[in-house]
Amino acid sequence: MKDLFKVVKEKNISLPENIASLLKECKSLTVFNTTDELATAATNGKENVEYEVKYDVPGKGEYVEATVQQVKNGISANYTEAYMRRRDPATMVIADDKPTDKKTFKEKYGYDFPKLQEETFAWMKEQDLALFFYFAGRVNIGSLGIAIAPANAAFFAMGLSMLQEMVSLEELKEDAEIKSVIFVAPVFRHTHFDGKQVVVHNRTEKIHELYSYNLYPGPSAKKGLYGVLLTQGEEENWVTAHCSAVQSISPYDNITTFMHEGASGGGKSELHQHIVREPGGRVLIGQNSITGEERFITIPRFCSFNPVADDMAFCHPSLQRQNGKLRIIDAENAWFVRVDSVNQYGDDPTLEKTTIAPAEPLLFLNIDTQPRSTALIWDHIEDEPGKPCPNPRVIIPRKIVPNVVDKPVSVDIRSFGLRAPQCTKEAPSYGIAGMFHVLPPALAWLWRLVAPRGHNNPSIVSSGGMESEGVGSYWPFATGKRIPHANMLLKQIINTPRTTFTLVPNQNIGAWKVGFKPQLLMREYLTRRGAAKLRTDQYQASRCPLLGYELNYLTLEGSKIPSRFLKVYNQPEVGLEGYDAGAEMLQKFFKTELQKYLQSDLLQTGKRIIDACLSNASIEEYNEIVPMSFQYDYSFNNIEDYEQSSDFNGVKG
Repeated sequence: MKDLFKVVKEKNISLPENIASLLKECKSLTVFNTTDELATAATNGKENVEYEVKYDVPGKGEYVEATVQQVKNGISANYTEAYMRRRDPATMVIADDKPTDKKTFKEKYGYDFPKLQEETFAWMKEQDLALFFYFAGRVNIGSLGIAIAPANAAFFAMGLSMLQEMVSLEELKEDAEIKSVIFVAPVFRHTHFDGKQVVVHNRTEKIHELYSYNLYPGPSAKKGLYGVLLTQGEEENWVTAHCSAVQSISPYDNITTFMHEGASGGGKSELHQHIVREPGGRVLIGQNSITGEERFITIPRFCSFNPVADDMAFCHPSLQRQNGKLRIIDAENAWFVRVDSVNQYGDDPTLEKTTIAPAEPLLFLNIDTQPRSTALIWDHIEDEPGKPCPNPRVIIPRKIVPNVVDKPVSVDIRSFGLRAPQCTKEAPSYGIAGMFHVLPPALAWLWRLVAPRGHNNPSIVSSGGMESEGVGSYWPFATGKRIPHANMLLKQIINTPRTTFTLVPNQNIGAWKVGFKPQLLMREYLTRRGAAKLRTDQYQASRCPLLGYELNYLTLEGSKIPSRFLKVYNQPEVGLEGYDAGAEMLQKFFKTELQKYLQSDLLQTGKRIIDACLSNASIEEYNEIVPMSFQYDYSFNNIEDYEQSSDFNGVKG
């Protein structure tokens, strides 16, 4: 502890009073400088191959939160409750009185947060604590933070130290400002929150405080600190997008950069997957869930790709160029990869190789292991007998990801993922999207406001029905006001007209089970096209205008994709009857969710787009508001300049 205070004093770093008091008065304090040190501490020393993370809970007695094991390729942690193996979407609560559209602590729990804050510090002062510094963000975009957790929860601290770049005491810069802090106090979920995951955000004048009352890293170490970045961006007028990204290289040396957004379960991590061939060498497009029929395609050579981002990317002003394309860079230091789609050896050889013999220890969550064994990403722990956990995870430092891209990239294709249920005429649903659709800019913005969470989401606790994840699909993690984010996204879309927008479903296309094949085949097809545009006879306005343009035909390496995968109403199991019923559901959902954006501070262009949707506008009407393809003057720096320009066709927002 003396070393810590000596270092911060020498480097003129100010510790907030409540942090300094906690560290001085706690039972003991260990400062960590490397992830390896935390990996060793995760099992309470190398001599212990297995360790129980447990606490004395008033009224419950001793309670084991998780079992942690040393494995050959890192640390494996498993929670004792199935509920704790997924993120609860209702985790966030706001404790301060700054502007917010989220429920406040007092509104939700009926009392002021300072009372609980005082109890939290009192409990933490009785614990052996672990501390380290981190940088939330990358490449000088973001801010310095400090993490304080019970020492016996070192596995949680290890995950945090991987996701956010760990900063050793020696690496601390002089006069550095601490902008965020995460306090970890898991016992309070039992004593105060009925066993639920809760993360309290308290935005003070100088520091963004996070109180994590659980040990699942998703809502705190990852999404909680995502909220810190979103708060900073809201104040400074830039976005941290909820997306993955890859640079895809065709067999003919075309390079196309894809950015894939969407709600949880929308296929972000899966954009990094390689297409798996069937034993005969063909690629399975899908299987009809009614008849059992399978359809295949032959692709002699696949594209290669270089990963760029897995879940979050900065769209920072310092990255942008006036070339009409959005430019991004990864916002994370490590990737929190869901491996539910890896069910046996060979499902994802690249990821398997990366995780089986990594250059440094990885953290495995919800993977069935034994001490000193090798954690295998297809061995998912069971939530109950015969029911595997749907959210197995591994945290992988981006520096060990093969061929990872470390520089900003310009986005060619910006896709949005929809987790779609099965649709038939007997049981219609919103699963009416074809292989992929091309979206006009105005519709691309609407999809990012509504951001359907979708069918059978594996990552979070949910009802399973269609729900909105909100603006940008990152709204569950944002602390502030909804409209500023909607405005920022609209400005971003209008200022990047050379980035093409697509919509791509996963899991089901009508009556066909397809998994994540649509986005992988889209990646293959559009990479091969390079800068070439789709032929005008290749697409037409979708029967459901919210789906933009649907494809009339698609040929990949000489193999035609059957029309039933491009136009769902061509499937006999769906027909026009099932399709139109599903379209009505989708339209109703959009109209309901968009009402909350009709506020006075919404940009006028945005209001016109929403009004168009509420009036059942055609695609041509959306294109009149924000034209899909014309030559912009790339000197426009903001939407106001755009709205005043002749390119806006004289239509003022």
